[in-house]
Amino acid sequence: TMRLSLRDRIRKRREEEDDDMMLFIFPALYLMSSARGGEKKKRHTSEETGEVKVRRLLEGHVKNCQVAFRMEPHIFRELANYLRSKRLVVDTRITVEEKLGFFLYMLSHNASYEDLQVFFGHSNDTFHHHINHFFKVVIPALSRRYLQAPDPNQVHKKIQDNPRFYPFFKNCLGAIDGTHIPISIASEKASPFRNRKGTLSINVMVACDFDLNFTFISSGWEGSATDSRVLRSAMSKGFQVPPGKFYLVDGGYANTPSFLAPYRGVRYHLKEFGAGHRRPQNPKELFNHRHALLRNHVERALGVLKKRFPILKVATFHMLENQVKIPIAASIFHNLIRLLHGDEEWLDHQPDNIPPRNFVAVPSGDQMNDLNVGSVQGNALRDTIAQEMWVQYQQHLN
Repeated sequence: TMRLSLRDRIRKRREEEDDDMMLFIFPALYLMSSARGGEKKKRHTSEETGEVKVRRLLEGHVKNCQVAFRMEPHIFRELANYLRSKRLVVDTRITVEEKLGFFLYMLSHNASYEDLQVFFGHSNDTFHHHINHFFKVVIPALSRRYLQAPDPNQVHKKIQDNPRFYPFFKNCLGAIDGTHIPISIASEKASPFRNRKGTLSINVMVACDFDLNFTFISSGWEGSATDSRVLRSAMSKGFQVPPGKFYLVDGGYANTPSFLAPYRGVRYHLKEFGAGHRRPQNPKELFNHRHALLRNHVERALGVLKKRFPILKVATFHMLENQVKIPIAASIFHNLIRLLHGDEEWLDHQPDNIPPRNFVAVPSGDQMNDLNVGSVQGNALRDTIAQEMWVQYQQHLN
């Protein structure tokens, strides 16, 4: 009996040692199988595919589509059909509507590829491919269609029908302004993009007409560049003002026959002529007041643009080449929405869809251009307009 119990004890010890070994081996085997891709958990398990989500947004309440894509369903469909008809985007296993949804959702919410994976349920590579296709192919093609220079042979109705502006501004094609758009960039390349507020941005020049449509945009100059430098660059690359025509600009630009700036050292901003303030006292003040009323259109257009697409107030995750195209894309969609009578009033009652704490402080207002106050011809044209305006104004008062 004694020998048996000794054998039992030996066997029991071996079993315990085997158990200890298994406690070590099983976790090791599990980790090895995970590393080889075994037991992979599927990431996108939602029964509602991206295609179904987009269709639900287009067929549901209009507000849902506005919140997701910043435009109404009928405008979204019109754009998708145009892209399909021109073969700018084609149906594959993913529809044109869903691909457009990728891009608009990214633009509307500054959505990362991770965010897009959660919302639409495709792989990172899928979004990378289609978003880049929009930046490289679709946006340049749409800009040729929807960013159109105004007809130089037509006087705009807002000028033609208003005795305060006609005939003085009959040769005016629109207004120009510069605006800073935040960017992200590697620290070793950041220096030229640092603006006078100390943040990183590009200086974007826009021209707009008196219907608040953008007619030209130059995007990409570093935030340290002045507005007048950006304008000179745009002109060297094809931005043209027909002879005898002009745009209205602010004090950041030189006063020339093609770019009419306000008088310096004279009341200009609309609030300076508001309730409780004196009426214009001389030709220069009168000119500045009416100039401000018309040039205010470009400030209003930029205000609507940034309210609709707050991605223009934050730094984004894209490569710089694509970040530069974001203001162009937003301007194209702004024009398309206005062309198809999209609503803008809903934006006034809509909370920002990108948290305001993420907004980047950038320069605003005029940066005076002291190097070149203006040309002789520009100053003479402005003086002539101001004098004719003043004569009419005095007759009206009497």
